[in-house]
Amino acid sequence: MTVPRQAVYVDSPTEFRNPRTSDIDQLSTVDVLRKISAEDSLVPGAVADVLDELSIAVDLAADALRTGGRVHYVGAGTSGRLANLDAAELVPTFNIPSHWFVAHHAGGQRALSAATEDVEDDAEAGAESINATVETGDFVLGLTASGRTPFVLGALRAARERGAAVGLVSGNPHVGHNVDVDVLIAPDTGPEAIAGSTRMKAGTAQKLVLTSFSTAVMVKLGHTYSNLMVSVRATNAKLRGRTQRILREATGLSTKECTDALDEAGGDLKLALVYLLSGVDVNRADVALHETGGHVRNALDRLSTPVS
Repeated sequence: MTVPRQAVYVDSPTEFRNPRTSDIDQLSTVDVLRKISAEDSLVPGAVADVLDELSIAVDLAADALRTGGRVHYVGAGTSGRLANLDAAELVPTFNIPSHWFVAHHAGGQRALSAATEDVEDDAEAGAESINATVETGDFVLGLTASGRTPFVLGALRAARERGAAVGLVSGNPHVGHNVDVDVLIAPDTGPEAIAGSTRMKAGTAQKLVLTSFSTAVMVKLGHTYSNLMVSVRATNAKLRGRTQRILREATGLSTKECTDALDEAGGDLKLALVYLLSGVDVNRADVALHETGGHVRNALDRLSTPVS
């Protein structure tokens, strides 16, 4: 292992020693877990405190996707792995194009499964990863617990220069004066149960932020109807059952009626839903969906059908 000569001291709550867990190595197993759980319970409140800022990021991302742009995640270590997970899960969950969300991880694919911590210090590599893919109109969201990861900040600077909107998710609420972004999302989760182990509370906060962010973007773009996930493609038996259940919930119709509608729509849940709720034929429903970018409620409005 190569040890870098330069040391950087990060002024962030995530690096501080936690007075509430100073005796954790002397406790029983269950009490160790209780200490960790008590710290974890603080995370949702910290995320709730930054929802105004998160909403700005959601709107920037939705605007980018509506106008043909993409959303990029940039991270290293835990932050990067969480970003890759979120981007990967959106495609099957909401049946979106695979290029809509792009994850850039310091060290590339190799670093997703093997620790290569030194790569996060390469600001030029971060910029290069962005310069190769980001265009004007995209939205780039960096993630770094400390708020100072060079790979991430280098990527954000490059994205800004290329005309993209940029945001940063950080566990360090004091980082604002060091970064030039359109929106800073900094849930203050405080000191970790184990000092500096940002895969704990800071990582959990980032997971909550990412899941809320990407889900809200999908809601804004019409990939849900009410609180139902209507972009599902039935690629296996479980998902076939899920699409039938969602269609029953949305329409109040029988299993047979919903199954027949799905068959008529070629398995397309959105199309079957608009077809059933509007009363028009499948072809007209399909046209309305295409004209509204796949937004169910907007398609129903276009077909002059009242929605609840």
